[in-house]
Amino acid sequence: MTAAALRSSMVLGREQLSQFFRPYGEVGSGESSRLLPQTSQLAELPQSSDDDDDISLLGGADDPVAKHDMEEWCKPSAFSHCVRHLAFLWNLLFLLLGLLTLGIGVWGLLAKGWLQGERSAPLGSDPMLLFVLAGLGASTVSLAGCLGVLRSSTCLLRFFVGAVLAFVGLEVLGGLLLLVARQRLQDALQDALLLCLLRYQEEPDLRFLVDEVQRSLRCCGLSSYRDWESNPYFNCSAPGVQACSVPASCCLDPWQNGSITNDQCAFGVLHLGDVAAAGVVHLGGCVVQLGAWLRGQAGGIATGAAVLVLLEATGLLLALKVLADIVPGGTRG
Repeated sequence: MTAAALRSSMVLGREQLSQFFRPYGEVGSGESSRLLPQTSQLAELPQSSDDDDDISLLGGADDPVAKHDMEEWCKPSAFSHCVRHLAFLWNLLFLLLGLLTLGIGVWGLLAKGWLQGERSAPLGSDPMLLFVLAGLGASTVSLAGCLGVLRSSTCLLRFFVGAVLAFVGLEVLGGLLLLVARQRLQDALQDALLLCLLRYQEEPDLRFLVDEVQRSLRCCGLSSYRDWESNPYFNCSAPGVQACSVPASCCLDPWQNGSITNDQCAFGVLHLGDVAAAGVVHLGGCVVQLGAWLRGQAGGIATGAAVLVLLEATGLLLALKVLADIVPGGTRG
């Protein structure tokens, strides 16, 4: 190889090396145009995430079609709106009935002077207390149901569901006790009637109850009319004018002139024999008559119990449907 050729090859090698090690900013426009698209492609790679995947599946967060689909999916159906209105009206009806029952009970206690402390007998013996407790319980549970539907409160709705289930359980338990412990309940009823007989003159409510039973069932006493001898006011040794007598509700015809009760129609009847007394009062006791009446009304009692359970089940199902509609959209307390 000649010296000139060797010199030219060395010059060419230096130029190639200088081109290779030239800084990036000094690269020619043609070369940079070939490199820039590659770097831009690397720089503009999208960053993937779960939110982006969700947005891409739904068509994008700003996509009006996707927003419309989400609103339609979360929007309650017409059936759900109907169930909500029915649940509210159902609870409102029983709230009004509960308040009415509570008002009757409080009015009865006020009329008798219980709440002013004018009566010395225990409050638990007054039948009006049952109206107060029943009205208070029904109105409280129904109010919780109304507020739970209006405010979409899962806490109130769950309280309502639990209370209704407790009521149904108590009713079922009571029905089972009627079937299983019938004889014990009959003995308890007889003891209660005996207590009413002994306190006939002391408690106006018991007197009204006994008179209604004897007048309606055409009976007198527990097993016979002579059971009234155990009452201290009707006993023959009593000092009053009612000694050896029975209440006027035992009389065959307790009315005077067809409109006024003759309170003295049974005076002295315990002095008479059974044959003579049979022309004045009813001789048969009320326990047997009451048992026969209850057996005759068994169908009506069963129907009433079934209707009550059906109403409670309806309210329970409505509350569960409203609760199921609330939970997917977010629980609220």
